[in-house]
Amino acid sequence: MLQFSDISKAHEIIIGHVHRTPVLSSRSLNAICGAQLYFKCENFQKVGAFKFRGALHAVLTLTDAQAGRGVATHSSGNHAAALALAAAMRKIPAYIVMPQSAPAVKQKAVKGYGARITFCRPTLAAREEAIAQVLQQTGAVFIHPYDDEKVICGQGTAAVEMLEQMPPPDVVIAPVGGGGLLSGTAIAVSHLCPTARVIGAEPKNADDACRSLHSGNLVPSIDPQTMADGLLTSLSLRTFEIIRRHVSDILAATEGGIAMAMELIWERMKIVVEPSAAVPLAVVMEHPDTFKNQTVGLILSGGNLDLARLPFRPK
Repeated sequence: MLQFSDISKAHEIIIGHVHRTPVLSSRSLNAICGAQLYFKCENFQKVGAFKFRGALHAVLTLTDAQAGRGVATHSSGNHAAALALAAAMRKIPAYIVMPQSAPAVKQKAVKGYGARITFCRPTLAAREEAIAQVLQQTGAVFIHPYDDEKVICGQGTAAVEMLEQMPPPDVVIAPVGGGGLLSGTAIAVSHLCPTARVIGAEPKNADDACRSLHSGNLVPSIDPQTMADGLLTSLSLRTFEIIRRHVSDILAATEGGIAMAMELIWERMKIVVEPSAAVPLAVVMEHPDTFKNQTVGLILSGGNLDLARLPFRPK
């Protein structure tokens, strides 16, 4: 089982290469939610998402022999772009399997960093079949989007920074898809601020992590339909076990709530976030009694989205 010391070492390795993203607050959002909210803005991270932390840590810790084979992954976008940039920084090839439905802005980013893309149908089975073929053909090292200790440790560094930048929290909220960010966050918070609760935030239309935690059994995500395209994947056994140990609860938000939260962040904080990043605020807004009068840290996971597919029309 991963320890905080693993995340601390990861922070030392990547600190000179990642942005120390700001923590912002909004008096109007505090008033709306009845809580003191602090937003860790990973939408300002390189590649526009927290994913760069984990991908970079995984790439920088490869041996020279491993790195020489290149790296490969499957991803709907943010991990793909993160791994492509990390590989470019180390001057090694990157091979990316992406679903055909991935937002155009994320496809463009991956191509822009020089990775070679293989497209597949938008199902987990199709992704796994395609990546198996790519690995066989290239001999590249597979860097899983979340089921990887190096990746989880890198993602946990966002929470390490956040806790240095805000008052001691009562609650820390991170969005959850495959669970890499939530796992790393939970390990970091449980060590640095053990009195704080860690809560996962998930779309109701893709609530497999919530059902997994509450049932005690790993529930797969089957054809979820949500605007939060970064949260479509299922937990792995590794992330599920970490979450069971360190996460207090996982709460879900409706599609309407996610759209409203995203619009409020754009409108009140004047920053661009993608739907997945708005899910933690949507959870706070839809569960007001849970967070009333609490000091809450929220991780805004990214800011990459196709402007042609906005869930709201800016006024």
